[in-house]
Amino acid sequence: MMQALRRRIKVYGAFAAMAPKDYFAYTAWVWVEFIAQFLTMTIFVHFWRAVYANTSTLNGLNLPQTLNYIMLAQVLAPLVQTRTIFQFGFLIQNGQMAIELLRPVDFQARVLVDTLGWLGMYALLKTPLLLIAVILFGLQLPTSPAVWLAFGILLVLGRAVVFYFDWIFACLAFYTTETWGLSVVRVGVATFFSGILIPIAMMPGWLQQLAGAMPFAQAIYVPTSLLSGIASLADAPRVLLIQLGWLIALAILSRAVFNVAIRKVTVQGG
Repeated sequence: MMQALRRRIKVYGAFAAMAPKDYFAYTAWVWVEFIAQFLTMTIFVHFWRAVYANTSTLNGLNLPQTLNYIMLAQVLAPLVQTRTIFQFGFLIQNGQMAIELLRPVDFQARVLVDTLGWLGMYALLKTPLLLIAVILFGLQLPTSPAVWLAFGILLVLGRAVVFYFDWIFACLAFYTTETWGLSVVRVGVATFFSGILIPIAMMPGWLQQLAGAMPFAQAIYVPTSLLSGIASLADAPRVLLIQLGWLIALAILSRAVFNVAIRKVTVQGG
């Protein structure tokens, strides 16, 4: 059993190691994304400073808390983007989905490992952007190792939650010949309800409840609130249990939905 486990770790570790190579294959895109995030962060910082010009708090949040949150949310914003539905569409239209399912590794587990491997590489790449935010905009980062550890756990679990939701959403590719429109809708909804544009704590009560009923906040708002000081470390156990609930439910549901969806394939030409 131990030998089989070591073999499985070695196999999936190889898939995780491919994430940085895939990302750096497009060097120009890496720089474009970095510059775009810096410019977006600059705009948001000046916007929120103007909003707080005549007030000290908004919905209980002061300016330093809001700026810390917004800057961190902008750094993490690409984490709610997804390629899963495009990947499904490509595999289906090119007849490669069957090949993926015939490989001697679990298809969903392989993609999840690739996603989490990309997350680790992404965290390292965004360190310079965090340093720039600290120097230019006064971003305040916690010094407690416990906060950083809790943040890391919540970030990984939150990204996994969104992965399983995207897996379910991507199964729509089996029923349609066009995935671009579906992706636009998904990105738009995720951008708003993940808390990238505005802290969810500032939303009206009914919008907060709606955001809480969606998985996107688990990837951005939940870990960022802890790191920015909006939420306290004492909230971490409760939030962790909520994330685990999301994770288990969506993991089971994603398997069931995929097993049904693979029986139906729609491609151009019939």
